[in-house]
Amino acid sequence: MSSAPVNPEIGLNIVAAGISTNYHEVGHGDPVLLIHGSGPGVSAWANWRLTMPRLATRFRVIAPDMVGFGFTERPTGVRYDLDTWVGHALGLLDALRIDRAHIVGNSFGGALALALAIRHPQRVRRLVLMGAAGVPFTLTPGLDAVWGYQPSVEAMRRLLDIFAYDRRLVNDELAELRYRASIRPGVQEAFAAMFPAPRQRWVDALASPEEAIRALPHETLIVHGREDRVIPLSNALTLARWIHRSQLHVFGRCGHWTQIEHAERFATLVGDFLAEASADEPRPLDPHEPRMEPLL
Repeated sequence: MSSAPVNPEIGLNIVAAGISTNYHEVGHGDPVLLIHGSGPGVSAWANWRLTMPRLATRFRVIAPDMVGFGFTERPTGVRYDLDTWVGHALGLLDALRIDRAHIVGNSFGGALALALAIRHPQRVRRLVLMGAAGVPFTLTPGLDAVWGYQPSVEAMRRLLDIFAYDRRLVNDELAELRYRASIRPGVQEAFAAMFPAPRQRWVDALASPEEAIRALPHETLIVHGREDRVIPLSNALTLARWIHRSQLHVFGRCGHWTQIEHAERFATLVGDFLAEASADEPRPLDPHEPRMEPLL
């Protein structure tokens, strides 16, 4: 008798900010929170499946399905906005008893990561923003198509073509899998409620104030695909100008899927950047270690 196949998108479960939350946790070390994007049928596993095992060799990696996405609960009457999503991410850190974490945000998740760092700077160590929203920009035709998705295999295939620079990453099997994920009970209803037309207002709603971004104290890595048709490269250039302690890496021949199209190089870049944090932060004082008294 064969057992039913295990769905890799379903991981652990915890109540975070009152929401039953599906999340993945692998590895040991300093905690790293990965926040996914907002494509139809997305989940933490779909977004970060290639990144998690690579970072897990060096860090404790945590990747949740944000409320409204994947296999996390969709509470009746929930308001899908920046306040709710930031509160959900913070609630997850609280539930896991994590005081501070590195935050890696992709696209929509980049806007959440940015807002979390602004609103709760003491909870964030280093920040990675990949193909990030979170600053003002004109809605692209690509993002309009993503947020305006109406379920069909053909529509999903067209979206995957927008996401990837390398069309070899897009095939009928992947389109079918993502389509089926997008039509699970409650998924499309929640997705349609998040970003209804006109959609420029949701771009604006995800943006943090320029003054607040400029005041960020965190070391920040900004990553973008040069050929990104969903979130414009100009976003990365804006973030690099506004965040004083930032560095920018642009991947050529790359669309909106940096973490998939350049999986190994992306994970190495992010892992090395986050690993530097231990070296440049002051070591906590040992109360039993003898200390020199100041000279009077």
